[in-house]
Amino acid sequence: MATQLINGTGGERRARSGIKSGAKFGVKNVAKSGAKASGKNGEAVAKSINFGPLATWIGFNLRMAQETAFQAFSRRSQEVGESPGRFATLTLIARNPGISQTELSQAAGRDKSSLTPVVEDLVRRGMVERRRLRDDRRAYRLNLTAAGKKTLTQLTRCARRHERNLDSVIGLRDRKRFIQILKKIAAEIE
Repeated sequence: MATQLINGTGGERRARSGIKSGAKFGVKNVAKSGAKASGKNGEAVAKSINFGPLATWIGFNLRMAQETAFQAFSRRSQEVGESPGRFATLTLIARNPGISQTELSQAAGRDKSSLTPVVEDLVRRGMVERRRLRDDRRAYRLNLTAAGKKTLTQLTRCARRHERNLDSVIGLRDRKRFIQILKKIAAEIE
């Protein structure tokens, strides 16, 4: 198995994350005896990069893990011709029929202005139906169409395969605690 070395504050040491792959920090598949590795676009990357305090900072490691997980899910979602961001949007609409765009943006943790083009794209492609409220003509209620439900079913299959991959890294025993920690960060960070 490939191992990544991180040059931290006290010289070279093995990454302590417990994650099997060397795919963290933008370095992939560092061979035990090799001096170079392939980066995200195939460029040569030195086997040892000095990350300084970043190597042990939660925020940096959380961001790198999120980026890696997002890219992996992106590859899976492309199998059905969709972008990964559509999965959460379609899921939230399906689970909350008649949800408003404001409620959707809050639930998805996205600014309404960044979510509006996503919803407009889904409406244009016939996956989401948008209805104005009678008492407030500025507000919309969202529902999935049959096409949206079909796409969500396909994306859910991709997401389940992706989750199994994450489970193999995190471990089923640690999954519940890991999710609790992530939710705590999301809820309590200032």
